[in-house]
Amino acid sequence: MDGSLRSSANGDASERRGRFVGRAILASLCVLASSTASPAQTPFNVAVPLNQLALVFAHLYGPNGLIVDSLARLPTGATHSAHFNSDFQAEFVQFGTALTRQLVSVALPSPPAGFTYQFDPALGVFQRTSQSFGPILAERAQTIGGGRASLGFAYQRFSFDTIEGLDLRRVPAVFTHDSFELRGGREDVVTTLNSIDADVNHLTMFVTYGVGDRFDVSLAAPVVSVDVRVVSDARIRRIGTTNPEIHFFRSADGEIGDRRIFTAFGRAAGIGDVTVRLKGTAMREGQTGFAVGLDIRIPTGDEGNLLGAGGPGVHPFIIWSTTRARVSPHVNLGYLWNGSSVLAGDAATGEARDVPDHVSYVAGADFALGRRLTLAFDVVGAFLLDAPRLVQRDFHALDGRSVFPNIGFIDDSFNQLSGGIGIKVGLLDNLLLDTNLLFTLDRHGLRDKVSPLVGLEYAF
Repeated sequence: MDGSLRSSANGDASERRGRFVGRAILASLCVLASSTASPAQTPFNVAVPLNQLALVFAHLYGPNGLIVDSLARLPTGATHSAHFNSDFQAEFVQFGTALTRQLVSVALPSPPAGFTYQFDPALGVFQRTSQSFGPILAERAQTIGGGRASLGFAYQRFSFDTIEGLDLRRVPAVFTHDSFELRGGREDVVTTLNSIDADVNHLTMFVTYGVGDRFDVSLAAPVVSVDVRVVSDARIRRIGTTNPEIHFFRSADGEIGDRRIFTAFGRAAGIGDVTVRLKGTAMREGQTGFAVGLDIRIPTGDEGNLLGAGGPGVHPFIIWSTTRARVSPHVNLGYLWNGSSVLAGDAATGEARDVPDHVSYVAGADFALGRRLTLAFDVVGAFLLDAPRLVQRDFHALDGRSVFPNIGFIDDSFNQLSGGIGIKVGLLDNLLLDTNLLFTLDRHGLRDKVSPLVGLEYAF
């Protein structure tokens, strides 16, 4: 009998242990399922490939702004989707304008600067007029020489880091509900933290011909590739609601949450804006010269994919240069008139506005370190007139307590300053290798900290 009691007791204990283990397993599965569905741990992701890079922000959230679902009842009894709008989406299309302006106004190697010749009637041959191979990012007054020609290419890469000193990978923006001033549940806001990657590769081919001893004609044809990716981490901030079913994001499988990650990305490549350059020497006395030039930009690039400005440009400029022993200082000063483009207006509707004009200036010097080596340094500037400019500001919610970082845009005139340092190496008597690093000297506008350049030039 004692054995039967022990056996019964053991059975009861085993059954209790089994029920305990089963409950523990069930509780663990419930916790796991709950954590898996938690929007804070696994935000919903929406990725949109782009067919036009200029519409990156319009495609990121859709044409009607950032849409948040809601189960709140309308007076008709139907539910509605809450629309949230922001200056970020409406005005940050100007990022495309800033990017394109950077492409069309970037300081590229001067096509005819490497070799300059003058015909010597006493010897009946062309003689080089300078020991130096000249500047890299500027022009000098000397021309290539009548009947002479040069051709070459330059490759430059930009990977933009900041806009007005703000890290492009941490751009905040706040979206407010339509008619938020009515308060109540409309006080809710959506905060976003946006990461913007924009990489640009520029391969420009040059050809220059000396029409006479004092006049050059050059053609520059760039091939441009642009990669853009924007990731926006959006969170619903419940200022006027507490019910998670009032405003929420819905995933493809029907789950709801307070967080969603939006992604838009695309790549484009093709011909950029072609530039024709005319340059004539107005005065030459010994090693000192004064010249005038004119750049005419032809809008051959696809502005919808940020490959060109989308409008013509005319850039007259003046040049002064001289040589003292092995040192050759130079100064360039010009003004760029831009036409209208949808990139300065609204690429989605096709509305065109004027691209901001700017004053350009370059000052520097090149040093002949040897027969086959020249060191060049330049300070490159642009003063933009009434251009869109990002400003950082705080957003104060209607509850009087909640403050979130935000951005906006204003029209302002401002200066951008960069430096360039490089070398030119004579590989052969008429073949040059150009290398250069362009670096920022201020934080204004859309900037790349360091942009490398390499090129070749052949004269004949």
